[in-house]
Amino acid sequence: MPEPTEEKLSYRLITGPDTREFCERITTALADGYVLHGSPAATFNGTDVIVAQAVVLPAAIANADAAVANAVDQLENDDDDEAFEGHA
Repeated sequence: MPEPTEEKLSYRLITGPDTREFCERITTALADGYVLHGSPAATFNGTDVIVAQAVVLPAAIANADAAVANAVDQLENDDDDEAFEGHA
């Protein structure tokens, strides 16, 4: 019987030295269904360039977008005439 697969994380930050191996890790994540999220970051630790790239599953983006849309709808449909606390 095959081993149960671990559920994929919605968000991952892949880091490491700027090498072919790092690029292969990103390529594997893309092949596994992740998409790039934001720009890569790079720094120098005195010896090597260290890079970071966030990747997310498209479903995570869709869920977050839906949650924001629902929150905006609730604010727009609020029948209360009082101003929202902290807002004029």
